[in-house]
Amino acid sequence: MKRALLYRSLFYIALIAACIALYQLAASFPLQRDFTQNELNSLEEGSVHILAQLDQPLDITVYATEQDAKQGDVRKLVSDFIALYQRYKPDIKLSFVDPLKAPEAVRSSGIRGNGEMVVSYEGRREHLTTLNEQTLTSALMRLARNREQWVMYVSGHGERKLDGNANHDLGEFGRRLTQNGYRVTSLNLTVAPEVPDNISLLVITQPQHKLFKGESAKLQRFVERGGNLLWLLDAEPLRGLEGLAEQLHVDPLPGMIIDPAAEQLNAPRDWTLGGGYPPHPVTRNFDLITAFPYAVALNADVNADWTQHVLVEGAINGWVSQRRDMRFDAAQDVTGPFNLALALQRNGPAHEQRVVVVGSGAFLSNAYSGNGGNLDLGMNMVNWLAGDEQFITLAPHTAKDGTLAFSKQQLTAFTYGLLLVLPLLMIAIGGWLWWRRHRAS
Repeated sequence: MKRALLYRSLFYIALIAACIALYQLAASFPLQRDFTQNELNSLEEGSVHILAQLDQPLDITVYATEQDAKQGDVRKLVSDFIALYQRYKPDIKLSFVDPLKAPEAVRSSGIRGNGEMVVSYEGRREHLTTLNEQTLTSALMRLARNREQWVMYVSGHGERKLDGNANHDLGEFGRRLTQNGYRVTSLNLTVAPEVPDNISLLVITQPQHKLFKGESAKLQRFVERGGNLLWLLDAEPLRGLEGLAEQLHVDPLPGMIIDPAAEQLNAPRDWTLGGGYPPHPVTRNFDLITAFPYAVALNADVNADWTQHVLVEGAINGWVSQRRDMRFDAAQDVTGPFNLALALQRNGPAHEQRVVVVGSGAFLSNAYSGNGGNLDLGMNMVNWLAGDEQFITLAPHTAKDGTLAFSKQQLTAFTYGLLLVLPLLMIAIGGWLWWRRHRAS
């Protein structure tokens, strides 16, 4: 009897010691896993990537009352959200200021509403009035850039505008650039004496009117001086940009690419789908579908000046057509596959010079930029051109559908089953167990 008591005591002592050891282990090495279907309790890989670029402490100050008439406990909502970021960057300091109790602090910080957030990093600040992962991560990306990045686009000849709202303009792309910390402005070559050398890159889209020879010469001198360039072509005449194409050794094929694969997916037959992304920093880990409307095929002449890389290939079974009906003509049409985007680089006077030529300006237009990964690919191109490869991140994962749709009959059956059948079943099981025990006794 004494031996059994001793064994039992030793067992409980060992159990308590094991529990204490497990507690200490869990406290020292916390481990979390998100098993929700939509990964609601985890950050996107892009957000984690940006946090890794911030090697100094980050301060977040939220100007919010303790209770809000509509949202309730605002501070708890913010704390729970910021905790997702603190999981990957523990040195994020979160503090709250009550606007009603500290009006002077509100005025000095330029706060305009309850719940506004100020994110500070190395003396730079960002104000946020809405709180979600996209807005906060975009603010962190702007803070992570250690220098001002200017993007200029050529205007004055009917080109697509990076601040325009028309379907053919690139306004959505321009807004994404601004969100990610770039400064975007236009450049009129008839007024500017030269293309500025201190910009990160110049964007050229398809002119609708021919450039003057002096304007074309300014562009070519910009490239000669080592400027970085994003050139978005269309299946149209170059209109004064022939000298630039010759300078870059890029030869657009006359006509427009026809991709049968797009038509098989019920897309317009004048679209070309990105069918391959050869290895390059721009396309690293990139596997999203991209669509290039009205695309022109790009040939690059082998030369000693530029190192050439294909970024996007497409239309394996397609052809370049100059016919209005776009039908294949074996006598004159060129068959695929074709290069849809090229990257060029060479050693410039001050730094490595980088150029990207895309055979479709429409792929980043407001009408088509939302297709697949068009915007993500465009941002990757800009980050590479600007020398910010560390901001080339993985595209966000696709959210899975977490909703259930029931018909009226299914909902009725589910309601009766939950409120009536299940309780009666539990009562029946309990009664049967009682009867069985009563009978056994």
